[in-house]
Amino acid sequence: MSEQEVPQIPKRLTDPRPVLAIGTLLWAIATAVVWASGDLWMDARPTCLMGMALGGVGYLMFTVQRRSARLGKKGAQQGLIDVDKGL
Repeated sequence: MSEQEVPQIPKRLTDPRPVLAIGTLLWAIATAVVWASGDLWMDARPTCLMGMALGGVGYLMFTVQRRSARLGKKGAQQGLIDVDKGL
């Protein structure tokens, strides 16, 4: 019985940048809608603002880890850079 080779996941499906960008954009839209609605949705404002902040922190963490991986630092996560493209 031969061992079956596991297919690799396409890079476009493993890149977190689009997810972080779209999620943060959606939180920004929700914040604008909540802010424009006046006092009707005032209780949701902190949630929307924290959603935007969390998206920003997530993107910042990814960027710092990717930079560390490019520089070859020991504590950097593996697999954040594409060797062929240098991303």
